[in-house]
Amino acid sequence: MSKIKSIITSSIEVKNKILANAAMLEQVEQVADLITEAFKNGQRLYLCGNGGSAADAQHLAAEFTGRFYSDREPLPAEALHVNTSFLTAVANDYSYDQIYERAVKAHGRKGDVLIGLSTSGNSKNIILAQEEAKRRGMVVISLTGETGGKMKESCDYLFNVPSNDTPRIQESHIMLGHIICQLVEEKLFDK
Repeated sequence: MSKIKSIITSSIEVKNKILANAAMLEQVEQVADLITEAFKNGQRLYLCGNGGSAADAQHLAAEFTGRFYSDREPLPAEALHVNTSFLTAVANDYSYDQIYERAVKAHGRKGDVLIGLSTSGNSKNIILAQEEAKRRGMVVISLTGETGGKMKESCDYLFNVPSNDTPRIQESHIMLGHIICQLVEEKLFDK
């Protein structure tokens, strides 16, 4: 029982640090506004990650394209790893490092938004995607762990969760993604 309470307490502590970070909370609002405007202007949202972060990217894309709280029109969001034929072909023919970069080249347009998720902030395939997105005039958002890793150099907005513990970071990434999704949905559809 004490181990379970310790894990829950650790999760709460990370979220309390985020709650106390006024700059990060302000940035959540800014990013929600930015994504809202992108959707209003016919732009798309792309997300990418590896492993658990890929699952989180897919989860958040589904919140936008399906529904969150309200029954509303779907929003154009896509996790870049869901086409397994593309993913495996690029990984085989080029390298795994290029999977997201090539997807951004194929789909990304000026004004679109790319969210990269990596607990370390050092995933080479996400860094390359973010660099390509910047070259294309896309807005780049990074969700990382405490240091931001190398991804902090290739993004416009950095959410560096104040932890070095992968599960706690991923829990906070989903929380931040859910908050952004809720704010975007309310801004676009609540009358």
